[in-house]
Amino acid sequence: MNPDLSGKDGQEAAAPAVRDVIELLEVLWNKGRDITSPAPVSSSQLRVLYVLDGAQGINLRTLGEVLGSAPSSVSRMCDRLHALGFIERSLSSASRRELELRLSSQGESYLKELRTRRESALFDVISGMSRTDRAALERGLRGFRSAVESSAAAEEPTPESGPSPGGAVESA
Repeated sequence: MNPDLSGKDGQEAAAPAVRDVIELLEVLWNKGRDITSPAPVSSSQLRVLYVLDGAQGINLRTLGEVLGSAPSSVSRMCDRLHALGFIERSLSSASRRELELRLSSQGESYLKELRTRRESALFDVISGMSRTDRAALERGLRGFRSAVESSAAAEEPTPESGPSPGGAVESA
């Protein structure tokens, strides 16, 4: 897993190299998740928790738009997460026909513990790297993040094409 990633051929080699790293990260992530809670959540449910962590008080419709999922699927995921005690539902202060979704304290604790375990697993791996390799990893990840953010910004709709998925709250 050490291809030459410079030049045009490097662009083609980068995708499989990144895929390999993502697969290794998934193994580390799942180790952390498996020991975090007696009731682990699915990947889709975990994504809901991440969205709610960054956007407390959104409704089902907006959550579905952010996730790119059908309202019925989002509703079922939220039902399960509510049954686990990870999210709370409350009437919106803006509209009584709308529910707002928030992480519960138990959901916040779950994410905090999960992140702590994942960071610990990453720290263990990264601490085995040389200082030069860690610096190269940091530079590479900054570049990767910048490219992702540039790509995402290019895909955001203009005012003429409508709101972004994380935009205004609509009724559910």
